[in-house]
Amino acid sequence: MSHVLPTYARFPVTLVRGEGTRVWDDAGKSYLDFCTGIAVCALGHCPPRLVEAIREQAGTLMHVSNLYSVPQQGELARVIVEDHVKLPGKVFFANSGAESNDGLIKTARRFGHARPLPDGSPRYEVISFTKSFHGRTLGGINATGQDKVKEGFDPMLPGFRHLPLNDLAGLEAAIAPETVAILLEPIQGEGGVNVVTPEFLRGVAALCKKHDLLLMLDEVQTGFGRCGQPMAWRAIAPEVQPDAISWAKGMGGGFPIGAFWLSERAIDASGKTLASLMGAGSHGTTYGGNPLACAASLAVLAEIAEQDLGAHVLKQEQRIREQIAAWNLPVITEVRGIGLLLGIGLDVSKFEVPEGKLPAGYVCGKLLEAGLLVPPAGPETIRLLPPLNVSDSEVDEALAILKTVLQSL
Repeated sequence: MSHVLPTYARFPVTLVRGEGTRVWDDAGKSYLDFCTGIAVCALGHCPPRLVEAIREQAGTLMHVSNLYSVPQQGELARVIVEDHVKLPGKVFFANSGAESNDGLIKTARRFGHARPLPDGSPRYEVISFTKSFHGRTLGGINATGQDKVKEGFDPMLPGFRHLPLNDLAGLEAAIAPETVAILLEPIQGEGGVNVVTPEFLRGVAALCKKHDLLLMLDEVQTGFGRCGQPMAWRAIAPEVQPDAISWAKGMGGGFPIGAFWLSERAIDASGKTLASLMGAGSHGTTYGGNPLACAASLAVLAEIAEQDLGAHVLKQEQRIREQIAAWNLPVITEVRGIGLLLGIGLDVSKFEVPEGKLPAGYVCGKLLEAGLLVPPAGPETIRLLPPLNVSDSEVDEALAILKTVLQSL
């Protein structure tokens, strides 16, 4: 690893093999994986259906340029629109969540040109929220409401502001003539597993309609069953109709793929739609939506639907919440989140943290030593992100490790 840029604060373990909810390091030690590549391995490691889909497609046709039609891309877009979003629209395929969010930001700018200020100048400002995370590209860090991802990358791009989450009055007061879109995660993952309230999400949708703004949802971590519904916003305020959505992570089950969807909202009297704003030449990608990535995602989404994993996710959430509540451990402040995107808040006054370490990272390191992989979510929260098909016994085993470690702090 000496030739790899040191951009990650890595835990001292080298993982070399995985099967289901379990992974093994290079010394043969096994771990329960409740990190899953940060919500990527939706079906666990090496699920047979995904492996077979990749094997078959890799032996047939891996990649062609988007200069040509890709049948798997068309079918995946149909499944996403008809079975998951369930609203009219069109899909663009990308490689990652950050690339997908960049697509949303570019769409907002195009919308601002199509529906400008009265003097003809384009609207351009995107409002997002503090503690949000929208990726590591330059567009992504500008949209992100955390200073730590921006340090040393000044000057920032113009046209972004960040406001407190769930403060509807503050949001309404902040909307300016140049504002063109509001971008939010239904559940902030990286920022601490903070859930938008139904009242806030409904209020944001109403403000977007009142001020002619786009409502853009970042479902990169929450989409495709992670929160028990195909889309997380439907678990919070199902009647809300967004204008745009981004995804990545779990939609490929470990194979890199991202996407964003744009609605068929009419944007002028002629009936021109939002989706049509991104026409030929407006956006592109080399690898996004190639046959191999789409075949992998089709296999993942089919397995989630056919096994009814959304219902299973909600069952496991209930089991996890009930068991943790019964512990009555003072070090736990609360359990936040929906489905199998759960954050456990830590009372950092209840344990000593070695100098130079953040509390959540320290606890994650202790859990790793005990055989359980979980990621931090901000400085004082740890996340539980098991695969959507995690079993009762695996949940029980993970919680036993968690309880023992937290009791030992």
